[in-house]
Amino acid sequence: MERVTAPDGATIVLHSTGTGPGVVLVHGGGVTIEVYRRVAAALAQRHTVHLYNRRGRADAPARREPYTVEQEIEDLGAVLAHTGARAVVGHSSGGFIALRAALRLPIDRLALYDPAVSVDGGMTGAFLPAARAAVRAGDTARALAIVGAAGNPQSPAARLPLGAQTAITRLFLRSRIGRQMGALLDMTLDETAQVAAHDGPPEQYAGVTAEVLFAYGQAGPPHYPRLAAALSPVLPRMQVLPVPRCGHDGINRAPARLVEPLAAFLGR
Repeated sequence: MERVTAPDGATIVLHSTGTGPGVVLVHGGGVTIEVYRRVAAALAQRHTVHLYNRRGRADAPARREPYTVEQEIEDLGAVLAHTGARAVVGHSSGGFIALRAALRLPIDRLALYDPAVSVDGGMTGAFLPAARAAVRAGDTARALAIVGAAGNPQSPAARLPLGAQTAITRLFLRSRIGRQMGALLDMTLDETAQVAAHDGPPEQYAGVTAEVLFAYGQAGPPHYPRLAAALSPVLPRMQVLPVPRCGHDGINRAPARLVEPLAAFLGR
């Protein structure tokens, strides 16, 4: 493990694996780098993959308050400078951070999987008040059920009454990943608020000069193919990769149908 000093003096712990050109992976909300070990191992056959826990998680420093995406971009910039990597993979809210960062950091290749980016009102965060109220009431299961239904409207569970969704979520909270997502829910809601706050026309990303691979799971939320279609005209160096039989967590599962084109893109 290496240690990177962030601009505010905090220490970022870097977990690296593999050999070859450097790639930095920016993880999504509600989780740590642990759920990305499989995709990191697959990419490590051709790349040096650098993972780091974003603030407030595991071995990461605490967040500064009030939370803003600018802190995330500063940390990513420090990791890129330390490693010399110029390729970034971002998932979910990590994709939002990576895309915002590509407007000003030296990123040559940017791979996004289901990036939580809002354009033209695509992700308004309308569920945030209800989710925050449930958190304040101490009902983590209800809050997580609200978030899950908003984020995955295509799932059969999202069509159930909220009470039934909450009961299912209580069972999920008994699992290791469920407990982690519940514990990190406040931070996830803060990240969602930042995504909504940066909503705007797709042209706001026209300054991205990196080559972009926009991958999305075809079994996942319908927001992502719509987002890809909106960004394509303003990012002429972007290619779109629909990944069959994958949901929002497809990158964590690291199937060959995603890993192979991802590794090829990063290695060009």
